[in-house]
Amino acid sequence: MAPGTNDSAPENENGEAAGGGGDLSTPAGINQPVRRLRTRPFRPMGVQGAEPPGGVENRVAALRRFAAAGRRHRALHLAGCATLLAVALTAGSIALGAARDNAGQSVAPASAAVSPGLLATGDLDAGIASLQAHLRDQPRDFGGWSTLGLAYVEQARTKGDPSRYPQAEQAFKRSLSLSPDNDQALAGRAALAAARHGFEDALKYADQALKVNPYSERALCTRVDALVELGRYADAAKAADTADDRRPGIPVFTRYAYVRELRGDVRTAERVLEQALSSAVSPGDLAYVATQLGQLAWNQGDYDTALTHFARALAADENYVPALEGRARAQAASGDRAGALKGLKDVVSRYPLPGPLVELGELYEAAGDKVKADDQYALVDAWTALARANGVNADLDTALAAADHGDKASALRAARAEWDRRQTVHTADALAWALHVNGKDTEALPYTRKATATGYRNAAFLYHRGVIERATGNAEDAREHLGAALELNPGFSPLGAREARTALKDLEAAK
Repeated sequence: MAPGTNDSAPENENGEAAGGGGDLSTPAGINQPVRRLRTRPFRPMGVQGAEPPGGVENRVAALRRFAAAGRRHRALHLAGCATLLAVALTAGSIALGAARDNAGQSVAPASAAVSPGLLATGDLDAGIASLQAHLRDQPRDFGGWSTLGLAYVEQARTKGDPSRYPQAEQAFKRSLSLSPDNDQALAGRAALAAARHGFEDALKYADQALKVNPYSERALCTRVDALVELGRYADAAKAADTADDRRPGIPVFTRYAYVRELRGDVRTAERVLEQALSSAVSPGDLAYVATQLGQLAWNQGDYDTALTHFARALAADENYVPALEGRARAQAASGDRAGALKGLKDVVSRYPLPGPLVELGELYEAAGDKVKADDQYALVDAWTALARANGVNADLDTALAAADHGDKASALRAARAEWDRRQTVHTADALAWALHVNGKDTEALPYTRKATATGYRNAAFLYHRGVIERATGNAEDAREHLGAALELNPGFSPLGAREARTALKDLEAAK
């Protein structure tokens, strides 16, 4: 058990290898001996694949061309953006395949290609190429198909490309058609469902995998993820304890820390992550765990510590995108706007995901450049459309982005739909804020209280609660929560923090 924890603590149907490559998949874990601890949930860790020459430039150029066109033709904004984003990402996939087929690069031996451990320790793109070559020779290798599916899930996550998910699904179907009860494919299907935000299915498939193999690390971890994302926090804590008993290691430890963080126990979360970092060996593990520590520190407003952790992550893997994003966010919060802009532009040029796109847009907007800001918000709509086209439930992303920077009515529809599916602190906050921006503050109040009920220390949640309390006439509560947000993390959002300070000043003046 970890120091400071206690018992109540709370990853071609025609038989040929599929081509082209591919908030929750679990990569292959690290299985070196690690002391057991009473565990927690985690945010997925992964290895970045190398982008082929021209792939990034072509994709980003298409995205930027759309953004410019979107300013001229707002009525056609979403459809055009989705189309160009899909084309851009597809072009990137073609470039990946061409680079592998024609560049004369060596292919790893089949034994290495089939090993799921390659997902955590090697070049993901090279691993996929090797698996494809192996499966052309051995099309009935059900283990190879399941590993290929997992590689596609990881590639989709790390590259922000949901078009990989249908390829992953086909690979898992092929594996299960060859061996219906193989736990690796069942666990992979669970990871795919979680990546698509189908958390009920993720839980179902994880349970199926664990009936076959109770020690499947991927299934154990995905089960915790699914329970967390369904808002079943007590069950998630028990599942994390079970995972710790059966397969202690970094993937389990990081999940445990997140469960504790959601309960407001930041000290234990930090201690567990420090223990996980001390046992990390591979660059991927070092980068992942150090980034989690950086994010935890940033959430508490400790920007110097956060930057130290992100620097350690980038020393292990200079291209680890979550660390690059986290560093830029910490730079923005600590006043280094130029460094933050440079960092976020680099992130979104390679991985145009909603989080960094909104962050970059808000940095531009805070500086008075609304045109550039709108370009970034337009790309969020594009990503959402492409995600939905590939089976991803993107309602939470839509609700959060659209409430502040898009269609408020669609934000509320998405937030209500997401709340009906899963009742978590994050969906409660999203629904509360969507109700607020639509003028329904009385209805929003109980949801914003639910979002902060577990003790989770999140400045944005506190800010939203304070604003909603002010709108409903609860001035004293509003002052308390706006002040708490700024005390916890004074740079939690380029726009939100500024608005929180203005609202608090007005409330103090009205006393």
